[in-house]
Amino acid sequence: MNVAAPGKAPGETLPVLAGRRWRGALAFRNVAALYLLAVMVVVFSLWVPDSFLTAGTWRSLLSDQAITCLVAVGLVVPIAAGVVDLAIGTEVGLGAIVVAWLLLGHLPVAVAVLLSLMAGAGVGVFSWLMITRARIPSFIATLGVSSLLTAVIGWLSGSEQIVGLPEGFSRIATGQFLGLAYPFWIMIAVSILLWYVLERTPLGRRIYATGGNVDAMGGSSEAAALAGIRTSRIILGALVTGGVVAAGAGLLETAQLSAGDPTIGPGFLLPVIAAVFLGSTQFRGGRFNIWGTVVAAYVLAVGVKGLQLAGLPIWTPDLFNGAALLLAVGLAAWRGKPASRRAAIPRFRVTARADGAS
Repeated sequence: MNVAAPGKAPGETLPVLAGRRWRGALAFRNVAALYLLAVMVVVFSLWVPDSFLTAGTWRSLLSDQAITCLVAVGLVVPIAAGVVDLAIGTEVGLGAIVVAWLLLGHLPVAVAVLLSLMAGAGVGVFSWLMITRARIPSFIATLGVSSLLTAVIGWLSGSEQIVGLPEGFSRIATGQFLGLAYPFWIMIAVSILLWYVLERTPLGRRIYATGGNVDAMGGSSEAAALAGIRTSRIILGALVTGGVVAAGAGLLETAQLSAGDPTIGPGFLLPVIAAVFLGSTQFRGGRFNIWGTVVAAYVLAVGVKGLQLAGLPIWTPDLFNGAALLLAVGLAAWRGKPASRRAAIPRFRVTARADGAS
């Protein structure tokens, strides 16, 4: 005998509700990236089976794209808070050059790594001042910050690669665990941490509430302030988090190359933003989220890898990433602004009352 689920219409039994949830979870608009991945795997398996289907290719893909994925995961936090950080690529470049410059000055590896992460945090603080104090829209402020960082990178490096780094430093990125390079495991650890903060803590609810209520100048709306959310502090923390993660990704890139390359930063911007926006259409109903971004980053990487293995021209990855970004933003706009963001403020109020009662 079928029993109606509590609070539902008499015809809505538990099996019916379970089937509805599964259909919703597997709907194209909820997991489009996974369907795209399946199509690409079939196409490239038929096109370049000798190279695409090898275990070495997939191990290389997981390891080599871990740094790009790490940057995308770090960018989720400021974008979830309503800040479009267009300096994220040059923040990676800054971390890469600062750590190389410090190591060339014979500082211990641990000290150089710590100072590089602090440099990323400092960029986040500066961007926050431009957005919340100077009242410059976030995309303009971070675009200007990106130009400033490009100048700093050129000054520190002399616009040339910094070589002669300590041999042991490269092990941070070249060492392996279970057949995958350390950056992959670092990315997974950072993803788990940020996922927990965003999805399981009151701070995460404040971040989403701030991002759902940011005015045209990048400042907080009255609704968020009335809910008791200190939006300026939320934006500061989000930008600092993004800056630290980007700087960490940059130093991992330097360790991987065994040299500080002043040109690597800008190349991260397009695939990272594409991954974040495509990830927002996955799993969480149009909300920027960590695991959707991880999946999207690797789906895009599979597309680029397949095109490279097929021997297409060197400009093809740029074409693919640009098309992916347009598709991602289009999908996000098609879904519309989810009610979950607008509902973040009332949820925060309920949570705040519950925290106060306890």
